[in-house]
Amino acid sequence: MQDPQVINILQNELKYCARSISDIKIFIKELLKANKNHNFISKSTENVIWHRHVLDSAQLVKFIDFSKGSLSDLGSGAGFPGLILALFNKNKDFHVKLYEKSPVKRAFLKEISDRLSLKTEILGNVYEGSIDTDYIVSRAFKKLEAIIQVSREIAQKSHKLIILKGQNAQKDLKKAFKKEKYDYKLEKSLTDKDSKIIIVDFKK
Repeated sequence: MQDPQVINILQNELKYCARSISDIKIFIKELLKANKNHNFISKSTENVIWHRHVLDSAQLVKFIDFSKGSLSDLGSGAGFPGLILALFNKNKDFHVKLYEKSPVKRAFLKEISDRLSLKTEILGNVYEGSIDTDYIVSRAFKKLEAIIQVSREIAQKSHKLIILKGQNAQKDLKKAFKKEKYDYKLEKSLTDKDSKIIIVDFKK
């Protein structure tokens, strides 16, 4: 999928405004510059960054109500999906929390957030402290069982867990939910016919 096609989907299907698209372009330019010195994203995906990273992250806006509350991204890395979701958010009362243990990546996230005036809070290790949030999102954090554990043990209140997963989503779910059952649904990914988006409602 070419960049203009992705931008068309972002604007028409996912309702990203022109300002957000412009800010994403700035973010990508800075990320590719930083990637020369740091391995923030795989070099092999630089040429498909709009499809592989931006659209993959942006599709999650379909499952989030930005009118109130907050969102926590586990293992934000270079900003996927958390920063892309923050670029969509226009509600000053909705907070996006980016959890990233790498100081280098945290510094990059802060630099971009400050430059683009994003409503983000950049935090360290997710296991140090507690999480008080309405949504937990994850793209490349840890295995599903570990993410479920965060939702169950570290999150303080009822929330929706949204995870981007590859073709083994169903198998991973069976393994993760062997002991305890949770209500979940699988949604198709816009970027890969074999990938899935797992959505779990956690009640506290």
